[in-house]
Amino acid sequence: MSIVNSASAELSKLPSVDRVLGYPAVQRLVEQHGRAPVTEAVRALLADLRKRAGGRDLGEAALSARVAETVSARMRPNLRPVFNLTGTVLHTNLGRALLPDEAVEAAVAAMRWPTTLEYDVEDGDRGDRDKVVEGLLCGLTGAESATVVNNNAAAVFLLLNTLAQSKEAVVSRGELIEIGGAFRLPDIMRRAGAKLVEVGTTNRTHPKDYEEAIGTRTAMLMKAHCSNYAITGFTAAVSEKDAAAIAHARGLPCVVDLGSGTLVDLSRYGLPRERTPAESIADGVDLVTFSGDKLLGGPQAGILVGRRELIQRVKRNPLKRALRVGKITLAALEAVLRLYLDPDRLAQRLTTLRLLTRPEKDIAGQARRLLPAMERALGPHAKVTVESMKSQIGSGALPADLLPSCGFAVRASGGGALARIEAAFRALPIPVIGYTRDGAFQLDLRCLEDEQAFAAQLASLKVNP
Repeated sequence: MSIVNSASAELSKLPSVDRVLGYPAVQRLVEQHGRAPVTEAVRALLADLRKRAGGRDLGEAALSARVAETVSARMRPNLRPVFNLTGTVLHTNLGRALLPDEAVEAAVAAMRWPTTLEYDVEDGDRGDRDKVVEGLLCGLTGAESATVVNNNAAAVFLLLNTLAQSKEAVVSRGELIEIGGAFRLPDIMRRAGAKLVEVGTTNRTHPKDYEEAIGTRTAMLMKAHCSNYAITGFTAAVSEKDAAAIAHARGLPCVVDLGSGTLVDLSRYGLPRERTPAESIADGVDLVTFSGDKLLGGPQAGILVGRRELIQRVKRNPLKRALRVGKITLAALEAVLRLYLDPDRLAQRLTTLRLLTRPEKDIAGQARRLLPAMERALGPHAKVTVESMKSQIGSGALPADLLPSCGFAVRASGGGALARIEAAFRALPIPVIGYTRDGAFQLDLRCLEDEQAFAAQLASLKVNP
């Protein structure tokens, strides 16, 4: 037999696409996912076998299993749940704040039903979507009015574009912040059409620096909360109260970007203290912006609270429509804000606060319960120990304050061993995200609430040799 005939004979052993689609296991895939994606997967698999396996038929069971693997990989959502064991509670890359059940239920209801998003049931007229949360925000902050956009960067951009376009905004050099992704306040100001006027030095700014910078083109005095860094040592800063007084004496507004934006005094719950919007408003600040998905514990949103006249100007800006949030965000945000009306139970009901306040001894007890399952899963590949750890709040909030925690330190010898172990945890059905430090793959358990689900999938851990 010639070589050509031999190759043709091998290729002829492969079943046709229709025949593979007729396999019972593949038929079940069709019922689950639809004929088109399964057919595409079968064709791709058969083409690959012609190239790599010389056309050798793997048999019905093996082919069906390979098709199932291909279809499963292709149909798997790109946005997937993970176990956040990084020790960073508000992890930007992992979606920041987890919503409480009340917010999830409200968001689902908003998705399933028409809502009163911009409809006044009492009058039968068109309403204002900001009214969904404005009353709650004003009650919690002491502000006269409020509005919401899609994130805090948008809130800052919108207020600058509204109040300082083609004019000057005075900011201390020590507050020209940069956050993740090289996002810089000066860049936002420039894009908003405002001219930045820097005053003071990196470590020291005085009231006279603001006073001397005010001119005929000045539109506002602005302060930005340094939420993701701290300047210590020989320092001086102008308080929000003093900055507001300086601005008001010259007929100007004072605005503050608080960034993380907690609505309560965190020290009440044993956490480091962070300034609140209510304190800024009480000190005379005219507009305050902050995030919804950081310390507040809600959905991604940029919240502006302050004087009614200024909020109305912001809302009249055509860009407000481009930056506004939808009914799902507003439904979730309203539900989260309502939890703040009951501060005595807030630490149990608000997921973010519950995770931040978990006692170290409870986390350590969880680690000891899970240790045998971890040891079985890793077997001879590594040594696992329960160790004390330090969690951080994350997303730029209180960067210098760490929370005592506990978790697993996984150590292994051999080149690339830790990288393979880390990859194996990421390959689990619900990926487990940890971090490598000091020669160990570490899993901080502060954010692990579903202990049973974590333990159940450890049996499928496979570390490549």
